[in-house]
Amino acid sequence: MEQGSLGSYMDVAQVALYVFWAFFAALIYYLHRENKREGYPLESDRSPYVTVQGFPPIPEPKTFHLHDGSTVLAPRKEAPETVNGTPVGRFPGAPIEPNGDPMTAGVGPGAWARRADKPDLTADGRVKIVPLRADPEFTVAGEDPDPRGFAVIGADGNVAGKVTDAWVDRSEVLFRYFEVDVGGRSVLLPVNFSRVDAEGKRIKVASILAAQFAGVPGTKAKDSITMLEEEKVMAYFGAGTLYATPQRAEPLL
Repeated sequence: MEQGSLGSYMDVAQVALYVFWAFFAALIYYLHRENKREGYPLESDRSPYVTVQGFPPIPEPKTFHLHDGSTVLAPRKEAPETVNGTPVGRFPGAPIEPNGDPMTAGVGPGAWARRADKPDLTADGRVKIVPLRADPEFTVAGEDPDPRGFAVIGADGNVAGKVTDAWVDRSEVLFRYFEVDVGGRSVLLPVNFSRVDAEGKRIKVASILAAQFAGVPGTKAKDSITMLEEEKVMAYFGAGTLYATPQRAEPLL
């Protein structure tokens, strides 16, 4: 046997394959564990003393330094979520019926996450989502219809209000919301819940009724929206897809 010759008595290709398998398995384990820095441990329907984390276990807490200079610890202990609903049965995983107004109960399609109650920022530190009136650098493209002045039509065919402005995402350079005057109050209509009819100069909304626009959660500031406020606005329209009318919550058959 030649001195220093590895290939003469060992299958190098097979060893390399085994090393790759080991590396790939370790990578999957690491990524799956890192994926549990948010949202874990899960809450158990059976007992508050049960820790649901699965395999692999939750990683050790790590401090993340954010762009604005603040820090976030993850995973971290948080107050348990209070579900504003009642299970329809006494078995684990039973469907939950919302308590009170289903449009704002935060249950089912109207659920929202507890994000930070501050505006999202661009890479250069500016408020990310603003109305056109707050940033003259942005406008509606000439080949697109200008939604300002368009009537907003609810799912019942009635007029809910009129668009007074459009809110642009400075990072993605697209519109996120239409600002709608619903009679002395302005609310935000997410663009992805809208269908723009340029010929009829109107915007159709299928998720909620015209009268329900008055209940859309508002914003603290006139020209900005916080991440938490975004969650609640989107959740309101999401809830409407199931709870806007009693018939929507009934079975199809």
